[in-house]
Amino acid sequence: MPVTESQGLSTRSAWRDVPPVLVRQFAELALDEVPALAQDILREIRAEYPGLPVVLDESGEPMALIGIRRALEGFVQQIASAEGRPCYPLEVFQEFGRGEGLHGRSLDSLQAIYRLGVRLAWRRLAEIGQQIEIPPPAMYELAESGFEYLDGLVDQSVRGYAEAAARQAGERLRLQRKLMELLLAERRGDSGSGTSADSDSGSGAGAGSHSASRRPGARSALDERAARVGWQLPERVAVGVLLRPAREAVAPAVGQGVLLDMETEQPRMVVPDPEAAGRPELLRRTMAGWSGAIGPPVPLADAAKSLRWAEAAVRLMERGLLPSGEVLHCTEHTEALVLLQPEELIEDLARRCLAPLAHCGPAHGRRLAETLLAWLETRGGAPEVAARLGVHPQTVRYRLRQIRELWGDEVDDPDRRFELELVLRARRLRGELGRAV
Repeated sequence: MPVTESQGLSTRSAWRDVPPVLVRQFAELALDEVPALAQDILREIRAEYPGLPVVLDESGEPMALIGIRRALEGFVQQIASAEGRPCYPLEVFQEFGRGEGLHGRSLDSLQAIYRLGVRLAWRRLAEIGQQIEIPPPAMYELAESGFEYLDGLVDQSVRGYAEAAARQAGERLRLQRKLMELLLAERRGDSGSGTSADSDSGSGAGAGSHSASRRPGARSALDERAARVGWQLPERVAVGVLLRPAREAVAPAVGQGVLLDMETEQPRMVVPDPEAAGRPELLRRTMAGWSGAIGPPVPLADAAKSLRWAEAAVRLMERGLLPSGEVLHCTEHTEALVLLQPEELIEDLARRCLAPLAHCGPAHGRRLAETLLAWLETRGGAPEVAARLGVHPQTVRYRLRQIRELWGDEVDDPDRRFELELVLRARRLRGELGRAV
């Protein structure tokens, strides 16, 4: 702005040297020109930017015209006084910024419009200055003040734009959560999931084994909610459950196509087309530093089933039964999920199948169990089993004789062999048996 005495600057101001009578005359002529000048500026802007929407105030006057007029008046009144602090029409220009944000446009076009308006205004102000013979150095200083004033208007629009962007982002996240709740609503009526959904929609209640997204009404609601967040319904999805590396951890940059809900204690995500080329690698990179599990790929209507497996995998991770420190894929840990998830059933089967070991000491019983599992997995002779266990073949022959004494002909029955291998593999996954060499 023109340098004033109140700013305490030693630099000489050409504008301050203009006689006060000329300054008042300049201001009066400029203010008289403001209504017509504002109309001219708006007309030129519309010609340059024909797609600019027309927003009217309560009286039916274009908001843009009001903003231009107030900006011109504010600038002229400021340069006519000794006031060093600019006064901007805050609400108007913040509203312009909010409008750009809400309509999905960038601030670049709005700033270009402002610059056009300043150039047109300066042309007319320069004519007035020449008319009353204000010295050129003073007018040059006035031009600099005009562009500083423009910066202030842009700042107000940026504030409005940021406010609108934050509001839109919050609304999008809310709608996205609603979409995920509907998509995963099956688990509300599925006793196998062990959890309850966070959905506020009654459509998922009592769904039983039928996914809410299979029913015509729910499918229509799913289409509507997906459209509101711009999410194209995929054929297949995989659902992930995440463990926060820290309470205030920043959300992973999973990309626009992946639905992410960070509001739950364990964040969830829905990955569309998880088997598409490049998708697994992209997720691996973007999920660096996070841990959790991604369920198996399933048809869209079965998204809740993928979630159920991801939740099961996370529970095993928390117990130390699956690797932690990364986001693992359930399809790469099928054995553990199948054998460790139905824990009560496996334990009951183990108690019956391994009853012959009850009278052996813990250490000896473990060695026999490891030998039995190695034999069941290889179906080889003593040398093959010994190589697998890293012991002498004679030791294996001794143990195999004991195993046949304990189980008898049951070890020759295919069904019993299958059950034995099942429970022994489960114990090895839990770390109760050693790994074969």
